[in-house]
Amino acid sequence: MADNKVQMPGAFGGLMRYDEEYQSKFMISPAGVVGFLIAIIVFVLALKIFWPI
Repeated sequence: MADNKVQMPGAFGGLMRYDEEYQSKFMISPAGVVGFLIAIIVFVLALKIFWPI
């Protein structure tokens, strides 16, 4: 079907370098994010229990 196959090299060989030393004003650890999400879930559940619609 296709006898002359042309193989092109992959761009950058799969190695993309992004700025790994990005400094943000808000540095939150992964444990902090999980704790914040758990706090939101508890808050929403408390609202549903103590203030039902």
